[in-house]
Amino acid sequence: MSNAKARQTSSKRRPILLIAAAAVVVILAAAGAFLFQPWKAFVDTRVEDAAPVVATQSGATSPTTGPPGSSATPSEAAAAVVLSTGTFVDQEHPTSGQVSIISLPDGRRILRIEGLDTSDGPDVHVWLTDAPVTAGVDGASVFDKGAYVSLGKLKGNQGNQNYEIPATVDLAKLSSVSLWCDRFDVSFGAAELQSAA
Repeated sequence: MSNAKARQTSSKRRPILLIAAAAVVVILAAAGAFLFQPWKAFVDTRVEDAAPVVATQSGATSPTTGPPGSSATPSEAAAAVVLSTGTFVDQEHPTSGQVSIISLPDGRRILRIEGLDTSDGPDVHVWLTDAPVTAGVDGASVFDKGAYVSLGKLKGNQGNQNYEIPATVDLAKLSSVSLWCDRFDVSFGAAELQSAA
């Protein structure tokens, strides 16, 4: 093959290679956007679920800290009891807020998150787990190693939220709450539960 023909063949291949390279870059960028969802770093989702009304030690009723307007009669509220509480610590992302598990008059139990402030992220769930809580990134990957129950996707990365706990869940075997990112197998933040009694 002459040098002229070789150059001609090479120049014909160049646009095909450029198109193929551009297609690969577009596919990788789309996959990266799907996995990492970088826009979530700039967007906050605030949730304001109404607080359940619980009995105080004096026997009076009051809502847990949260938005006003919770409706329950005093007799109903007297049966609602805080079972355990905890405070979020930072792990993979800075996270603050309080958690409590509340037993309602009708027998249902809810996990209440108050004053939450964490990063938004892809596929973050609220888990009850049996794992110990350690602040920092070293403690961020232990929550899927033992027993855990998902209470559903995190409704928002800020605010006050309620999550119903299935009746079959044995709370005696679960000692912590994790905001678990299923996409990357890390905990954004976690709280150790302490008995309120």
